[in-house]
Amino acid sequence: MKRIASFTVNHDTLEKGMYVSREDGDVITYDIRMKKPNCGDYLSTAELHTIEHLFATFARNSEFAESVLYVGPMGCRTGFYMLLRDSVSRADAIKLVKDSMAFIKDFTGVIPGSTRQECGNYKEHDLPNAKLVAADMLSVLSNWEEKNLAYK
Repeated sequence: MKRIASFTVNHDTLEKGMYVSREDGDVITYDIRMKKPNCGDYLSTAELHTIEHLFATFARNSEFAESVLYVGPMGCRTGFYMLLRDSVSRADAIKLVKDSMAFIKDFTGVIPGSTRQECGNYKEHDLPNAKLVAADMLSVLSNWEEKNLAYK
């Protein structure tokens, strides 16, 4: 079988940050890397789940809502993929991620979509640690620019 693009990235040299993973027509896949791969520190399932609910809710309610195709976790639990139409500039994509992380960091209240009727694993959330991860990502992305979106 043909090797998929994400398996061609050297995960031993990949750092936390935000990268363009691939471009397919008018769809850009962003790699939002929250943990350094293969270092033993991964997002817990509960943190990941909470970030997913909050990140997706924020992005799909942002000014770019019509261009947000997907926000979801990586199976390796080191980050998220965000798929946007290319009508969203790369600078705006960075801003959307930063704004999403700020939203998560400061979030209080009931996690959107966290009732039994709305979610298939509604009891497994960890807002306090999701907020810490989001704060860390804000720090990582504080000076992130379009030139940083390329994998090294």
